[in-house]
Amino acid sequence: MNDKLVTVARFTDYSQADLARQLLEDEGIKAFVMNQNVGITWGIWPPGGIELQTPEGQSEEAKEILEASRQQKDEGSEQDWGEDAEREQDEDLEQE
Repeated sequence: MNDKLVTVARFTDYSQADLARQLLEDEGIKAFVMNQNVGITWGIWPPGGIELQTPEGQSEEAKEILEASRQQKDEGSEQDWGEDAEREQDEDLEQE
């Protein structure tokens, strides 16, 4: 595979970038986290942030996987919030 690397996502937190890299690699897409050490070495984060890059030929698939994961996380957060709110409401009613 001689595709050039392209940026498929940007992060401000290395741990989030590395989790995304692991997600892509679990799906068979080779991914690389770039610029993760610049902030540590120079004390300033690069303007583009921490970049997650994949081979150009796999970039669209990578973006789709990342977007699906983000949507699933967003939906899960709403669901968790809804369940917590219901539980708190039930507890309030029991106390009355």
